[in-house]
Amino acid sequence: MTVTDLAGLFEYARSRTQQLIDAVASLPDPQQALGWRPGPGRAHVAWQLMHLGATDDRHLNVRMKGREAHSPDLVRRFAGGSTPDDDIPPLADIVKYVTDRRADMLAHLRSLTDADLKGKPNDAAPMVYEEWFRLLAWHEGHHHGQAHITLNLYRATQTAPVAKPGQ
Repeated sequence: MTVTDLAGLFEYARSRTQQLIDAVASLPDPQQALGWRPGPGRAHVAWQLMHLGATDDRHLNVRMKGREAHSPDLVRRFAGGSTPDDDIPPLADIVKYVTDRRADMLAHLRSLTDADLKGKPNDAAPMVYEEWFRLLAWHEGHHHGQAHITLNLYRATQTAPVAKPGQ
């Protein structure tokens, strides 16, 4: 796999997530949709989307580059192992965070050569670049799916039941 191939995977995955973001934006109350939970303690759409940005932030800055996250508070709130809270960021903030963090990740990926993909970014890295980028592309699809089903469940709660004939 090449740098170009991996960048294409990232761009495709994000295009699908952008379609979901556009669907949320088209709703009568996007903020309500972002914060709706399918059950007590379950993650809302906003958490799923912010988790994508926080994952890019933490993996690129902390784990690959060995420095502080771009947005440490957002990584704390939305990276793996965090508990979804009720402070729902506005859609514009979500879009900015996930877009900016993905742009950083793609810039780093494109700074590498195809040969670099076979090596680790540092001695503490758990895997070589190629595997890491593949995992992150899959990760987006996984959380996009969770956000998608949550959005569909939310939409189902917003429609009036259809009366059956004779009722």
